[in-house]
Amino acid sequence: FTCPGQLVTMITALWLLYLFTAFIIAVSANGNRYQANWKSLDARPLPTWYDESKFGIFVHWGVFSVPAFGSEWFWWHWQGQNPPDPKCVAYMIENYPPGFTYPEFAPEFHAQFFDPDKWADIFEASGAKYVVLTSKHHEGFTTWPSSYSWNWNSVDDGPHRDLVGDLAEAVRNRSLHYGLYNSLYEWFNPLYLADKKNNFTTQDFVLKKLLPELTDLVLRYKPELIWSDGDWEAPDTYWNSTEFLAWLYNDSPVKDVVVTNDRWGAGCYCKHGGYYNCADKYSPGELPGHKWEKCQSVDTQSWGYRKNIQLSELMDLPSIIQDLVQTVAMGGNYLLNVGPTSDGMIPTVFEERLRDVGGWLAVNGEAIYASKPWRVQTENATVPVWYTSNSKESSVFAVFFTKPHGYTFKLYEPVTTDTTVVTLLGNSGPLRWSPLQPAGLVILLPEIEFSSGQAWTLKLDWVK
Repeated sequence: FTCPGQLVTMITALWLLYLFTAFIIAVSANGNRYQANWKSLDARPLPTWYDESKFGIFVHWGVFSVPAFGSEWFWWHWQGQNPPDPKCVAYMIENYPPGFTYPEFAPEFHAQFFDPDKWADIFEASGAKYVVLTSKHHEGFTTWPSSYSWNWNSVDDGPHRDLVGDLAEAVRNRSLHYGLYNSLYEWFNPLYLADKKNNFTTQDFVLKKLLPELTDLVLRYKPELIWSDGDWEAPDTYWNSTEFLAWLYNDSPVKDVVVTNDRWGAGCYCKHGGYYNCADKYSPGELPGHKWEKCQSVDTQSWGYRKNIQLSELMDLPSIIQDLVQTVAMGGNYLLNVGPTSDGMIPTVFEERLRDVGGWLAVNGEAIYASKPWRVQTENATVPVWYTSNSKESSVFAVFFTKPHGYTFKLYEPVTTDTTVVTLLGNSGPLRWSPLQPAGLVILLPEIEFSSGQAWTLKLDWVK
């Protein structure tokens, strides 16, 4: 799992030289450079493209897609945790010969049907504005030709392709933003296990593997988003997170556009970083004061592909749309995950979900893209609604998930003016309405057409 000794020594020396140089620059620099501390890094404005995008696609793909059982944590559940998961143990006994090791799955990671252009077409059709691919999960296998993961990457083994690079080109050809997921820790890397045994008082894994590799990833592919994970076992001081982020924000080729999340060490999430993920599938109880993102998976049981997936375990389209709308109404971005198969296919049911989300956004996207939270996020009107507004607050959008029984629809929070105009997105022409006192309005609805997403949007221009 480590590169040859001489190369490691050279890279380590270069990285230490960089840290020393960064320190000297930080000491002498003015306030235009970010310092390697959270007070300075947290003050960096979030690049505007991210908040305007609202919706992205997450892709979990790796060697774990070969056993495709349980979840992308299969290796850990089988041979890491104590006691091991009996279902994973039984799966291996029933399907593989005695002594079979996890690295032997890698040659079966063929990706022979992987067509990055077809993937990118699906992502574009979904209405997503950014894509985040796993460059390395906790298993340590890189989906690009990392020289720090020799013989444990997608060029030396398995597909014999640069999966990160191939998808980068296809995604960017469709004007989508491209991000990369990277796990800080690796379950069974000997360097990491040695540091862990030393209570993280040593940093051999960080200096010889993690940081040189992560820096190379940025220089090669110039990701506009780094989705960090696998940080929770050690503090950010072990990972040298602030030093890396200072370089990323000051000197990297993506310094002006890159966005990062909050998983940079134990105790960092929901506290430090660019935007906040907090916990997986996190939703706040009230409007947060900081930009956040909800990561969600079409398969509710796993992020990686599973061979034994059941239809009842999938999010249906109305659930996805409702989750998306509620997240955006609360000021968040929505990152929806799919897990491709080991042969490089996005399962048909996942593709269908993504294309159907795109169909809904084609009609209702005005309420989502580049929107901002309104003064009220939700109310129990004729039926429950969730509000968003456009950036100038000249328009307010009320999204509802249940068809009203009649043809009148009451909203109590908007304050109308003499110039108020109400429309139903996807329906031609303004709707008739009358004001309510002391606030609100009653709207005369047209016949509401069927929506596979079971969600409709009223647009209110010039309300307060």
